[in-house]
Amino acid sequence: MPQETLEAGIRAFLSQANVPAADIATAFEVVGQTRANAPAPVSPQQTTDDLPKEDSMLLRKQTLHPATKKHFSLFRDPFAEDAIQSDEDMYVSPDIRYVRESMFSAAKFGGLLAIVAESGAGKTTLLRDLEERIEREHQQIVLIRPYVLGMEDNDQKGKTLKASHIAEAIMATVAPLERPKSSPEARFRQLHQVLRESHAAGYRHCLVIDEAHALPVPTIKHLKRFFELETGFKKLLSIILIGQPELQAKLSERNADVREVVQRCEMVELPPLDGGRLDDYLRFKLERAGKAVADVIDAGGIDAIRAKLTVTAQRRDKAETVSLLYPLAVGNLMTAALNVAAEIGSPLVTADVVRSL
Repeated sequence: MPQETLEAGIRAFLSQANVPAADIATAFEVVGQTRANAPAPVSPQQTTDDLPKEDSMLLRKQTLHPATKKHFSLFRDPFAEDAIQSDEDMYVSPDIRYVRESMFSAAKFGGLLAIVAESGAGKTTLLRDLEERIEREHQQIVLIRPYVLGMEDNDQKGKTLKASHIAEAIMATVAPLERPKSSPEARFRQLHQVLRESHAAGYRHCLVIDEAHALPVPTIKHLKRFFELETGFKKLLSIILIGQPELQAKLSERNADVREVVQRCEMVELPPLDGGRLDDYLRFKLERAGKAVADVIDAGGIDAIRAKLTVTAQRRDKAETVSLLYPLAVGNLMTAALNVAAEIGSPLVTADVVRSL
C-alpha cells in the first residue's frame, strides 16, 4: 500500500491504543540516521557475502600469468586447483588433520558427522582426499553421494533433496542391478535388505551429502531414520554432511524440528588460517612448487595479506572482526600480488604490492 495509507493506519491504531497525540505526531519523524525507537544508528547486518566492493574483488578467481611464472621461476601455479595431485600436496594443519581423521573415522567405523566451513575453506579438497584415501588404503567402504545439482532448501528456489532421492542413490550405488520396488514401504524394506547383504559381505557404507546447508529441514529429520538402519548392534549407514555455516544454523540445538538429529550429530568446524597458520600455508604451497617462501614474498607482504583478508563487519550494531583467511581467498590474493610484482619488476611480493590491490 502507499506509504501515506500505511502511516494513517498506524496512527489510527496508536490512537485506539491511547498513545498520547504528541507522540503520534512525531512517530514518523527521522532524525539523522536514528530509528524512532532506539538511539543507535541504523546498522544493517553485514556478512562475508556483503563485503565492501574493494574487498570482495579479492575473492575473485585469479590466474598466474606466463610472464609471472617466468619472473619468479615458477613452472606451475602453486595455488591452482590442479596443484593438488595427491594427498602429499595437501596442506594439513592440526585443525585440518582433525577434520580429515574425523571424516575417515565416520566412514570406517560409523557416525553422524557435520563438517561446517566457509566457501573456499577446503571442504571439497577434504572430500576428494577421503575418496582417494579409501582407494589408496583398499578400504571396503562404499561412499554414497546423491547428486546435489540445483539443490535448494525449498521448491521455489530449486529442487529439494528428499528422503526418496537419498534412498534411490543408496540403491543405485550399493545394488545397481537390482530393480527398486514400486511401493515406498517395499522400496525402503528392500533398501534395508540390500545394506544388510552388503554389510555381511564386509562392506561399510557412508552417505556423503555435499552442500548440505541447502538441505530442507524435513530431509534433515529423515536422516535419523537412515542412520538408525542396523543389523544387530551394527549401524549399516554412516552419514557425513558437508556445508557452509548455514548448516550450523539448521542443526542448532534450539531448532526443535531437528533435535533428534542434533543429539546424534558431531559437528566439526574448519577455521581460517589465522595466526601462524598463514605463514605455514604459504611456505608449504611454495615449497611444493619448488620455491622457498623467502624468494617470493617477504614478512611484510605476509602481514599485509593477513591484514587485507581480515575485515571489519557491522553486526548487531557493533563492529566485529571477520577473517577471510581461507585457502581459496589467500590463493587468489597471492596470485594477484605475484602478477602485480612481475609487472612492476619487483623481485618479491612486498606489503606495498599487496596494499596496491
